[in-house]
Amino acid sequence: MIKELLKKKLAAATKRKIRNFIQDIKAFGRGRDLNKLGRIYGTDKIGEHFYTPHYMTHLRRFKYKRINLFEIGVGGGPSSYFGANSLRMWKKYFPFGKIFSLDIHEKSSFQENRIIIFQGNQIDKDFLNKIAAEMGELDIIIDDGSHMNAHVIETFNILFPKLKDGGIYVIEDTQTSYLEEYGGDSRDLNNPQTTMSYFKSLTDSLNSQEFVIPDYERNYFAKKIISMHFYHNLIFVYKGNNDEKSNLAVISQK
Repeated sequence: MIKELLKKKLAAATKRKIRNFIQDIKAFGRGRDLNKLGRIYGTDKIGEHFYTPHYMTHLRRFKYKRINLFEIGVGGGPSSYFGANSLRMWKKYFPFGKIFSLDIHEKSSFQENRIIIFQGNQIDKDFLNKIAAEMGELDIIIDDGSHMNAHVIETFNILFPKLKDGGIYVIEDTQTSYLEEYGGDSRDLNNPQTTMSYFKSLTDSLNSQEFVIPDYERNYFAKKIISMHFYHNLIFVYKGNNDEKSNLAVISQK
């Protein structure tokens, strides 16, 4: 039994190495085109979804920088052969970047130069704090994990403060906001427990300087979210200092 398991693991590792070698050859000279890289490395961010064009728009400025990218979700379930497609795409697209990931399944065999994978739960605050300290300041965080609405919201609350100013937090597959099996709701679109409703509520934070509320104190998100971009099943949240003064205050000073 043990010999058979070892053979299967070795076979999977060998197949994976051959596959990776072929992908890297195909990707040679195509490092600037995330759409092509996505197809070569087999990620569902292009084809099944249409995320890579938006990623190029928003992440292009990081391309040749020494960034830390953290993606939740390795993919491929418990398989020792399938997974890490997008991680390898990111590694190719960001030639000086470190790529970190997290999965509920044991995926350490997918690690390679500049790709580090942790095993754990995306809503375990103590665990996330621990690995965040190991990774250092994060430039890009991508939630492609469980897609459970409660998980997405909780993970954002824990990790957004770990994001560097000037960084971008991305939430994928927000269609689960409307699927009951993921804690979604298609009937009450203002249900605060859904991903979309939660992030729509944060758009008011952008204008918090305009709130006419006595003794109002802005929370962390109101202070640090500087823009939000919504696409089909995809959200980008930019972090910085939301310190533009109220338009009403500017007018009153004229």
